[in-house]
Amino acid sequence: MPQIRSAKKRVEVAERNRKRNKTVKSAIRTSIKDVHTAIADGAEQDKINELVKVVYSRIDTAVLKGIVHKKKGSRDKSRVMAAIKRAS
Repeated sequence: MPQIRSAKKRVEVAERNRKRNKTVKSAIRTSIKDVHTAIADGAEQDKINELVKVVYSRIDTAVLKGIVHKKKGSRDKSRVMAAIKRAS
């Protein structure tokens, strides 16, 4: 445990950021899973497109805030679109 006051503050900030990053990454994974389940269930194309908009929005926001690396974001978006193309 740090003794210096500024180091204690950094620990608190790092923990706060870790929790925020965890929730954002979890939301991205959940929305990607929603797209995959919609594809597996044979949902209509309109519903899948709406889910893809949500995925793209969450990924782009996370990349913009630095929570997810730019190349990981583009890789995830590419894999979602590839799954949609395979299904159709």
